[in-house]
Amino acid sequence: MKNVKRMLALLMAMVMVFSLAACGGKESDEKNDENTFVVGFDQDFPPFGYVGDDGQFTGFDIELAVECAKRMGVEIKLQPIDWDAKDMELVSGTIDCIWNGFTITGREDDYTWTDPYMDNSQVVVVRADSGITSLADLAGKIVEVQKESSAQSALEDDEDEAMVTLLGSFGEFRTIGDYNTAMMDLESGAVDAIAMDIFVAKDQLKDKDGTMVILDEQISTEQYAIGFKKGNTELRDKVQDTLMDMVEDGTFAEISEKWFGTDVCILGQ
Repeated sequence: MKNVKRMLALLMAMVMVFSLAACGGKESDEKNDENTFVVGFDQDFPPFGYVGDDGQFTGFDIELAVECAKRMGVEIKLQPIDWDAKDMELVSGTIDCIWNGFTITGREDDYTWTDPYMDNSQVVVVRADSGITSLADLAGKIVEVQKESSAQSALEDDEDEAMVTLLGSFGEFRTIGDYNTAMMDLESGAVDAIAMDIFVAKDQLKDKDGTMVILDEQISTEQYAIGFKKGNTELRDKVQDTLMDMVEDGTFAEISEKWFGTDVCILGQ
């Protein structure tokens, strides 16, 4: 009996060793290496990053990132992330950067940034027949934003008296996971307005046949840049230098013209 117990104990110990080794091997395989550039992005954020009709990731920032990785001589891994978990993903090392219409304004000290590469603004989208024509008309209305978005940050800026007043006028202020769902909420009448990036708004409205409009008044203006884990200046510098090469040889402008019909680049200005 003692021999049987010893054999069972030895077998269990061996199983534990192999299990730990297997787990260790998996963890090692999943770690990023210097030959792979892992770009974190929101896959529901057209035209900057999203799933195309062919099932592949595409978008303005995606094309920039792919070209950048190619020139740096590394493999690119496009990693979709939950936007409200972006900081955790970056700090844990799951991703190397956040590159997806990422607003530097108001987050200057939270990340190591490239120089801003394009201007942006936060606007409000409403149904064309809603009777809402100004920010003042949002009083008593239900307004929705993507959780952890620049629109939410702008509206919740308690140092901006205009925003404090505007937010206080809303009948209800909601957050949601992505703008595709927000647009469905707006179409169904579940909400009265959505605050979002102007380029995202324009992309969302291109197939709406005039049923939705963007208010003329802007909530805020800002700039996009690429965010790295604080202190990761080495990788930031490589990406920054590569982007500048793309600006100088016209590749950045070419990609921009494809997606926006104009050159939106502000690098080097």
